[in-house]
Amino acid sequence: MDILWGIAKGYTYSDVAERLGISANTVPTDIKNIYRKLEVNSRGEAVFEAIQRGLIRIS
Repeated sequence: MDILWGIAKGYTYSDVAERLGISANTVPTDIKNIYRKLEVNSRGEAVFEAIQRGLIRIS
């Protein structure tokens, strides 16, 4: 959820990795898994689906 929230806020993969204290190489792999689980193909679709499903809140 933290990675998804980060991309929803417009952070780069490097920014997300730094904020979460994880490797920058981990983020793209996690993003691919998120896309697969949400059945989407882009950042915009992932953010939209996550908000619709109540997984994240942007405020």
